[in-house]
Amino acid sequence: MSLLKESKYFITLAGVCLASVFSSCGFAEGEVKPTVTIDGSSTVFPISRGVAEKFQVEQSLIDVNIGTSGTGGGFKKFMVGDIDINNASRPIKSKEIALAKENGVGYLELAVAFDGITVVVNKDNTWLDYLTPAELKKIWEPGSSVKLWSDVRSGWPSTPISLYGPGRDSGTFDFFTESIIGKSGHSRSDYTVIEDSKDTVEQVVADAGSLSYMGYAHYAANKEKLKVVPIDSGSGAIDPTTGTIYSQRYKPLSRPLFIYINLNSLVRPEVQKFVEFYLNNVSQVVSDVGYVRLSAKDYRALNDKVKSAR
Repeated sequence: MSLLKESKYFITLAGVCLASVFSSCGFAEGEVKPTVTIDGSSTVFPISRGVAEKFQVEQSLIDVNIGTSGTGGGFKKFMVGDIDINNASRPIKSKEIALAKENGVGYLELAVAFDGITVVVNKDNTWLDYLTPAELKKIWEPGSSVKLWSDVRSGWPSTPISLYGPGRDSGTFDFFTESIIGKSGHSRSDYTVIEDSKDTVEQVVADAGSLSYMGYAHYAANKEKLKVVPIDSGSGAIDPTTGTIYSQRYKPLSRPLFIYINLNSLVRPEVQKFVEFYLNNVSQVVSDVGYVRLSAKDYRALNDKVKSAR
């Protein structure tokens, strides 16, 4: 299965040798612990956290600090060299590439999993059997007049619809708006912004008129509490599942998930060690946290890409 076309931008790091990428770190007790810093997408966070937890069992002399400022918030730090790795639930934007060039930051883009943005409603919603992309656009587009469920489809009850969603620094927000509205970042503004998907789940559970969208893993971890909304893009209503996401039958909301690695950071032994461990263990972690893993061939290609950086 082909991955989303990868970014072609790499800055040459003159005089930098990466020959020791997979060498032993050799840190000793009593030394100040070296640290790998990660930030970015809350969607990708469970993957990187899962890998980091396994890594620190084996590498107790290396700290891994992970933040969740959103894909865009993470890129703001990444492109000025403040963090080593950015979790991203969308590809890098042209303005972020320009900032990287301005600051002399080279990077590797690695797609590590697949996700399907999942539309959810309250369990007590008995009338909603599916939505089309056109109906989602009608609900979420700027200036939308949708206030009641009956505004979406004739025959639905004239009860208020309550919308919850991520903020503008979220890669999930960017991908959803680009896929549904047709332009990244374009959305009605009169919805309740919630940055943490756990809080979103709580709001949807508490509000009978709610509708929201989130990464598939967050839904999968709470499927007993939420009602999933199948999407009909013209070939019948399709539920997000590991199979429909991997095959991209669940459209237009299937997407790859990324990590971006700062090449300046990759010369440091602790980052080298962590990246090697990440790629050797991410497949199982992806499955454990509820996303869709790539093929073994795809993961081998990622390892080759990192090795070629040397």
